Amino acid sequence: MDAGVIGAGTVGRNHVRVYSELKEVGTTYVYDLNTTAAEEVAAATGAEVCRSADELLRKAECVSVCVPAHHHLQAAGPAFAAGVPALIEKPLCLTTPECERLLEQIPEGLTVGVGQIERFNPIVTEIAGIVKDPLYVSFHRHNPAPAEVGGSSVVEDLMIHDIDIAFNVFFPGREYTVHASGTGDVAAAIATFGRTPVYLSASRKASKKVRSVYIEEEDRTIEGNFMTQEVFVYRKPEAYGQAGGLYRQENVIESLLVNKVEPLAIELATFVRAARDGKPFPVTPEQGLGNVRVCEAIYQSLSA
Repeated sequence: MDAGVIGAGTVGRNHVRVYSELKEVGTTYVYDLNTTAAEEVAAATGAEVCRSADELLRKAECVSVCVPAHHHLQAAGPAFAAGVPALIEKPLCLTTPECERLLEQIPEGLTVGVGQIERFNPIVTEIAGIVKDPLYVSFHRHNPAPAEVGGSSVVEDLMIHDIDIAFNVFFPGREYTVHASGTGDVAAAIATFGRTPVYLSASRKASKKVRSVYIEEEDRTIEGNFMTQEVFVYRKPEAYGQAGGLYRQENVIESLLVNKVEPLAIELATFVRAARDGKPFPVTPEQGLGNVRVCEAIYQSLSA
């Protein structure tokens, strides 16, 4: 299939790069209001520049929408009208009403997905396959401030990745409560699913980049690093105590074998195959709407 990318910013450039490398993709097209940006990424990847979004939608058989989130509704509508399968980068839109209007425009049977890249990180699949009864879960996603944040808070910018995993992978369809505190750049939230607390923290003020998940169960603790794609399982200590004033603990630690991949490559290959076969994308627009609803609940707590 021929693929198109609307938007040649940081995210869009990566989509162009990956599409140009996928065996499932023939020609990759790119369009941006900033023609120079589109030409630069095309020169680096072999993509073809389109002079308008309409031209791109005539040529591409599937499209990534990588413009700032407040333009998603405007940019995705013509793709829906043209019947072109679309992958819309997270967040689906910045507000629940915008998300609802976007969903109303999607033709029945058209493949439309939301770009939640961490859903395709192999550690998520590995952890989801072994977690049984989590007693406590925490996510940490901390960053130095990026060059472009699109006018969104740290909740929609960073925390939404872990919201997607917690609410759609670990606790899908479960009732929850959520409370939060912080600012637009540093935020922490506690979501409770039954008796299980899920702690989410996100920051754009860090000096160290952190991407981690930590899960406690009755007989083991699971740690995952999204960046190194490593998963460790700590079993209950065989020996535990204090002797002669010295703390002593013996743990059994397992390192899971994870097939390390580029999550964006898996995400876009999955999207192209879904578009080709007319099948749903794993991250649905309805889930994207749900993620935005949680973001709004957290942001309202920050503002309270």
